[in-house]
Amino acid sequence: MYTSLLPFVLLAACAAHADEGMWMPQQLPQVAKQLKADGLELDPATLTRLTGFPMGAIVSLGGCSASFVSPQGLVITNHHCVYNSVAVNSTPQRDLLADGFLARTMADELPAAPGSRVFVTEDVADVSRRVITPDVARLTGKARLDAMETNQKALVAECERDAGYRCTVASFYGGLAFYRIKQLEIRDVRLVHAPPVGIGKFGGDTDNWMWPRHTGDYGFYRAYVGRDGKAADYARDNVPYRPKVWLKIAPGGVREGDFVMALGYPGRTNRHRLPSEVAFTFDWNYPAYVKAAGETLAVIERETKNDPAMRLKYAGQIASVNNYYKNRKGMLASYQGSDILARKTAEHNALKTWVDANPRRKAEFGAAIEAAERLIARRDAQTRREFFLGYSMPRFLNAARTLYRLANERAKPDALRKSGYQERDLARLASVIGGQDRTYDEKVDKALVLNFLKQYDAQPLDQHDAAFDSALGIEPGMGEADLKALLDRVYAGSRLQDKDVRTAWLTKTPQDFRASNDSFIKAAVAMYDADARREAEEDELAGNIQQAYAGYMKAKIAYMNGRGQAVYPDANSTLRVTFGNVKGRDYGADGTGSWTAFTTVKGVVAKHTGTGEFNAPERQLAAIRARDFGRWADPVLKTVPVDFLATLDITGGNSGSAALNARGELVGLAFDGTLDSIISDWDFDPRATRDIQVDIRYILWNMEKVDHADNLLEEMNVR
Repeated sequence: MYTSLLPFVLLAACAAHADEGMWMPQQLPQVAKQLKADGLELDPATLTRLTGFPMGAIVSLGGCSASFVSPQGLVITNHHCVYNSVAVNSTPQRDLLADGFLARTMADELPAAPGSRVFVTEDVADVSRRVITPDVARLTGKARLDAMETNQKALVAECERDAGYRCTVASFYGGLAFYRIKQLEIRDVRLVHAPPVGIGKFGGDTDNWMWPRHTGDYGFYRAYVGRDGKAADYARDNVPYRPKVWLKIAPGGVREGDFVMALGYPGRTNRHRLPSEVAFTFDWNYPAYVKAAGETLAVIERETKNDPAMRLKYAGQIASVNNYYKNRKGMLASYQGSDILARKTAEHNALKTWVDANPRRKAEFGAAIEAAERLIARRDAQTRREFFLGYSMPRFLNAARTLYRLANERAKPDALRKSGYQERDLARLASVIGGQDRTYDEKVDKALVLNFLKQYDAQPLDQHDAAFDSALGIEPGMGEADLKALLDRVYAGSRLQDKDVRTAWLTKTPQDFRASNDSFIKAAVAMYDADARREAEEDELAGNIQQAYAGYMKAKIAYMNGRGQAVYPDANSTLRVTFGNVKGRDYGADGTGSWTAFTTVKGVVAKHTGTGEFNAPERQLAAIRARDFGRWADPVLKTVPVDFLATLDITGGNSGSAALNARGELVGLAFDGTLDSIISDWDFDPRATRDIQVDIRYILWNMEKVDHADNLLEEMNVR
């Protein structure tokens, strides 16, 4: 369970903006008054107990959120969170994406995508003073970062003495506070049910981030453990994990105005960023990403157009890139013409004025704020210089670099290895390395690399990476034909596309790598020393940024608390709670932002075209036309609701988050935001911000009437 919060980030009885906040569970008693005012019937203190109801049912998939919904380890999440597992189990002859998948017995369940995990959080402890010890506090730059990493690894090793657990030390408030999170790491994850893509991704990329929405974004995994009840690798005789807590389904759903909260693992928000970071992101970084993502999608489309098997391999990447492509475009549209930068600048200047007005505050905070601004400008310039380098790496060159780094790290005592290459990391690393060919095609990879390598090579020489150029034989100003011929030679000279060959390198020595004639292995060896020097330079900068940014955040927290404002940390993929109400929207002078709170199956029929993104299964359409709604019809709407809007504060990583009612019962799954409000990652606007949930009644109706998943309904105690 949660332990104490550092004194300098303890919250007084501060007012928070309505519905804003991704709250750490232990902060909820601080905002209990608003929770109750919004309609929560549970005692807010119950939400601080990680192994109790309902928090003990909430899990992470390492990128998405999910929840246990049965005593036999059944996990519910979004369709797009299980999408890659469906894709890797699909073939042109058995297209599970198109047709959907239902395991009618546990024996029929399929292994999830390589590297899939279910993480069950059991404990979170404040370890700030064990990370930033008095000795560490006196250090700067790389020495500071290395000492912090040493302390973090020791804390993780201490925690992971319990076999089967994955522990991490997460940074909060810009490196001001650190918490150790202890999670049971379930490694045997199996696909149980996913509706056809015509339900689970109905509307596709056209409707992504849009409202009104009619997407049935749900899917099911099951978590398995060894017969001893402990985490284990996949084995046919493993048994379902038995969680201490699972969610109860609320078949009656919700009505407009009802209290609702989302429990999950939001990825990253940027509410506390400096104005210069806002300007860099929206003036350069996001536009550059949008351009690169558009080109990536176009290349994959061109190269896979006439090959269904190849397209299935890239289905997961297409979905992921499309999602962020539209997200960033939406953020840029919202930012343009807004006053966000002006307001952030004014707020930052007010903070600095407050600091300068008091000699004690100026002595404590002034230098840190100035240093943070200067150091972050250096980091942003580096990001700009290296942008195309990352896109220009062949996939198996990156794999070779990882493998050679692993070989060098394995020569050290485990405690001295870089995080990510310790014994604790090897099982997952092996799973990911071994499974790469399932989402890879040489023709596609080569075309992607060529597209970006041309742009990389056209840059001024000072933006080139000399080691990369030398390793591959790149010369500034090479034409497309020469670059293509170069790539043909490099790809032909490697056997890493062969799974057995690739995985064999997981246990080889540095000497084996240096003696190899494999082209990607040779390139990785040639780049290693330069990579190490660049990493050391980055660590020096990062250590100084951590020190300065922590001081900046300490000043900001003191400033905001002094004005009666609660301060929740930016999202960082750790467990959070956000709360609000089911609510439509009346926003925008031209009326374009005026929305009802619910969509219904009537809209599925209206949007259905029979092809492409709006191709609902015929069996679903038949049930809708027959008004075969059973008990899932809303008494007010007189039909089955599909999705609903709420005022919840979510972001990426919240996908699959349980939407719970005032009694903690499952009423839906958060899966998206609206295009004009996703800029809330940077700037929360309570007038515009709405998130989208798939209604539990739509999920249950599809399972009963369309896919006949009676076994799962019975398991969830719905029948």
